[in-house]
Amino acid sequence: MSEWLHGISSLFTPVIGVCAAIHLLFFLVLWIWYHRDLKMIAGTLDDYTRGLPHRSTLGFTGHLTDQIEAFVADVQDVLATPERQDDRQTLLKRIQILDEKRRYLHSLSFESAYHVCRTMIEAYPLMGILGTILAIGSALQTGENGDATLTVSMIVLRFGDAIWSTFAGLVAALVLMFINSLLETRFGRLTENRQHVRELINSVKRELTIQPEEPVEC
Repeated sequence: MSEWLHGISSLFTPVIGVCAAIHLLFFLVLWIWYHRDLKMIAGTLDDYTRGLPHRSTLGFTGHLTDQIEAFVADVQDVLATPERQDDRQTLLKRIQILDEKRRYLHSLSFESAYHVCRTMIEAYPLMGILGTILAIGSALQTGENGDATLTVSMIVLRFGDAIWSTFAGLVAALVLMFINSLLETRFGRLTENRQHVRELINSVKRELTIQPEEPVEC
């Protein structure tokens, strides 16, 4: 039993390292996913506003998030100006034609994946502590015959495995928390952009759609 526990505890440090590397790869996948969705939203708004005579363009140096906000401002400006009837009808027609796929609504998969990736960072310190407990437990199993000197010597001998397991868990958590802090604001703005576009399209359809006249009762 002691050797079995010792073998498992000795695996915790490399397992934590492998899991952290996979976690970093998953963050990279989320980063690529984020850029793809951001380009999709910007491209959707670009299609919607292409027929407008005056629209904001930031050029190739502008960030996509800022470009999305500029497109949203352009549409809101059309909604707030009843005198621009031609622009309002052009905008409404383009949205009615291009809004069938509603690609800006596809957000649940990304948000769920990011939530799992962010939450699992908390597991690394717990894995390190578990490896430490198993290493000490294996030493205690060795000395269960009552030889206190042997028990203490085995704890000291296997203390290295316990320390490195905890160290690996804490370092992995710190590195991943730092990376998450760099990405969290960007991913949060992507969610806000989706919400802005969703509300904007609903406003356009609600305010610009011509309501049919009610029949006059004789």
